[in-house]
Amino acid sequence: MMTEDQNMNAADQSAAGIDRRRLLQLGGISLAALGATGLAAPAHAEDTGWDKTFPKSDAVEHRKVSFTNRYGIALSGDLYLPKDAAGPLPALAVAGPFGAVKEQSAGLYAQTMAERGYVSLAFDPSFVGESGGPGYPVASPDINTEDFSAAVDHLGQQTLVDRNRIGVIGICGFAGMALNAAASDTRIRAVATTSMYDMSRVMARGYNDSTTPEQRAAALEQMSQQRWADAENGNPALAGGLPDTLDGVDNPVVQMYFEYYKTDRGFHLRSVNSTTGWTVTSAMSFMNMPLLTYIAEITPRPVLLIAGENAHSRYFSEDAFAAAAEPKELMIIDGADHVDLYDQTDIIPFDRLQAFFGQHLA
Repeated sequence: MMTEDQNMNAADQSAAGIDRRRLLQLGGISLAALGATGLAAPAHAEDTGWDKTFPKSDAVEHRKVSFTNRYGIALSGDLYLPKDAAGPLPALAVAGPFGAVKEQSAGLYAQTMAERGYVSLAFDPSFVGESGGPGYPVASPDINTEDFSAAVDHLGQQTLVDRNRIGVIGICGFAGMALNAAASDTRIRAVATTSMYDMSRVMARGYNDSTTPEQRAAALEQMSQQRWADAENGNPALAGGLPDTLDGVDNPVVQMYFEYYKTDRGFHLRSVNSTTGWTVTSAMSFMNMPLLTYIAEITPRPVLLIAGENAHSRYFSEDAFAAAAEPKELMIIDGADHVDLYDQTDIIPFDRLQAFFGQHLA
C-alpha cells in the first residue's frame, strides 16, 4: 500500500504554493512529475489497420459506430459482437480510464466480454479521442455520466440486443461516472467497476481527503484566474500529462502510470494521458458536484466493485461499497496494483465479470 509520503499529499503544499503539480492532480492524471509536459510519443508507429493497444480477436466482429448524447455531442465507439451470434443478447457499455480512449483498456474489456457472449460497446467520452467537442480535452461529471446513458441508447437500438439486459463497466475515473449513471438510469440493469476513482472526491479533497480548506480555496482561485487567461488566449491551457521519461522520478504511482500510458504497452496518440493532459480548469465542475451522492439508489440492481490489493486507489472502491445498498460485492485482487486491471488479462477477473453479468442480465 502507498504510504503518506509516497502519495502526492496536498498537505505538503501551502495554500499560496499550489502549482502545476497540484493542477495535474486536480486534472485527473493522478500524479505527474514537476516540469514534465508529456507531449512526446514512444518510438513506434501505430498500425493503421488495427489501432488498438491489444490484439484483435478472431472470435469477435468489430464495427466502428457513432451516436449522439442528449446534449447533441457526437460520440465515437467500437462495437464488438460475438461472431455468428444470434440474438437477442445481453449488452455492455464500457468506458475509461479517465483520460484514456476506447482503443486502450475499454476496448480490451469490450472485446473480451464479446468473446464471452455480450454485445459490447467501448466508447470515447465527450471531448476525448474521436468523440465530438471543442478540440481540446475537458471533462464534465454531468456530460460524462450522460455518455453512459447515450451508449445504452445506442445498444438498445441494435437488433441483436435485448434492451432489458444492458449493463455497464466503468474503469478507473469512469467507474464513478458509471455508478452515477446507474443511480439515475434504471435501464442499466447491473454495473461493475475496476480500479475505481471517484473523480469528484479526489479533485475536491485530494488523495485520502488530504486537501485543506485553504488549499481548496487557493486551487479554485488559481483556476478562476486561469479562465481570464484562457478567454484572452482563445484556447484553454493544458496542464500537461506524465513525464516523457522516468529520469529522476522515484514516485511509484507515476512510474506505474508511465509504464502503461507512455510505453508501447498502452500508449495511444489520442489518449489524453499519453499526450497533452487535461485542460488546467477541468477540475472546476468536479469540485462542487459529487458523483456518488445517490449510489444507494442503484438498488435493487447489483453493483460489483473490483480493486487491486496494492492499488493506491483501493479506498475509493471500499468506500463506495460501504455507501452502496445491497446487492453489492467488493472483490480485491491479490497482489494487483491499480494499472494491472487496465490490461493484464491474467489478473483482470473476466470469469467473475462474466458470472456477475450472466446472473444479473439473465
